[in-house]
Amino acid sequence: MERSDRKGFFQTLPHIALVVLTGALAAVFFEQGQWTLFALALWLEGTFGTFLAGPALHELGHGTVFRTRAFNRFFLRLLALRGLWNHNEYRMSHTFHHRYTLYRDADHEVLLPQTPSLHPLLLLEMFTINVRGMIRVLLDTIRMARGQFDRSIFVGSSPSVNGARGATQWTEALSQVHPETYRAAVRWARIVLLFHATVIVISIVFQLWWIAIVVTGANFIGNWWRYFVVMPQHAGLRENVPDFRLSVRSMRLDPVSEFLYWHMNWHTEHHMFAGVPCYNLKRLHQVIAADMPQPRTFLSAWREMRDIAMRQQTDPDYQFDTPLPGMAYPGITGQSAVAVLAEGADALAVSIGDMDPDEDENATWPRPG
Repeated sequence: MERSDRKGFFQTLPHIALVVLTGALAAVFFEQGQWTLFALALWLEGTFGTFLAGPALHELGHGTVFRTRAFNRFFLRLLALRGLWNHNEYRMSHTFHHRYTLYRDADHEVLLPQTPSLHPLLLLEMFTINVRGMIRVLLDTIRMARGQFDRSIFVGSSPSVNGARGATQWTEALSQVHPETYRAAVRWARIVLLFHATVIVISIVFQLWWIAIVVTGANFIGNWWRYFVVMPQHAGLRENVPDFRLSVRSMRLDPVSEFLYWHMNWHTEHHMFAGVPCYNLKRLHQVIAADMPQPRTFLSAWREMRDIAMRQQTDPDYQFDTPLPGMAYPGITGQSAVAVLAEGADALAVSIGDMDPDEDENATWPRPG
């Protein structure tokens, strides 16, 4: 549980440096007219940067990266501003995602079934320019800034590139539970729009087109790797069970990918003990391994998701039962789950770090079931 400013800076600053370096190279190559090198540098900036506008902001939002709270808040706002991310809206939704993971009555951040799509158009966008994502984020930010909601959609903000939606009917419901945080979300949306509009105006006035491309546009370029590693978090697993081992999936990644993903590949462990800093999750897994499912590899996770999706085409109610070790504490399902919820539902709400909106910490939501 111990947080460390040293480890926090070691996680945060090198990642930011990668984005700044590749962005600077893209700017230099643009000015020199070396278009192939410009495209490569910009693609790398997007590949590295898309993890800042997602996993990094997710962890900073939990408030567990740095021991000094002011550092968490500074980097959260800095990266959210650049990444067009509304951290106030997200923390309203993410609180319930952690309290009631995959309970349909209370968690609308992630709704099953999730389809691990490999559609050619999606892959083209993920490897090049995420046009639909760019349009969606812009419209959602404008809608939030105006205090409006898209009532045709009842799903919240999600860390997944392909599924994130803001200013929806779910956001409207959350605004009634966390009114102060919602008002902060509206203010932040206006700040984000003003910032990126200023960036674009400066680019036009001084004819430095690379500024808008590198600062704003790069958020929607090269989103591929984040899509592939984020999708396995919950897709195809059990819903409406208070046992994170059955509703969340962990997987092993190479050290570089794990660093870029801010160690969220240990996602089951994160849901079980969300107050644990991301850089301690691997060690946490080692401590509790005897009670945990075998972590998937990247390839086995995707094979598992694809197999589940194919079976769900003929059996829509099918959900995968993650096998537990023979000596592990048994999974909590069925009537035992009802008993857990009835006798100790508050146990599901603990250890979520600083994600719960401060001014509304006593707010409640209808109990699942």
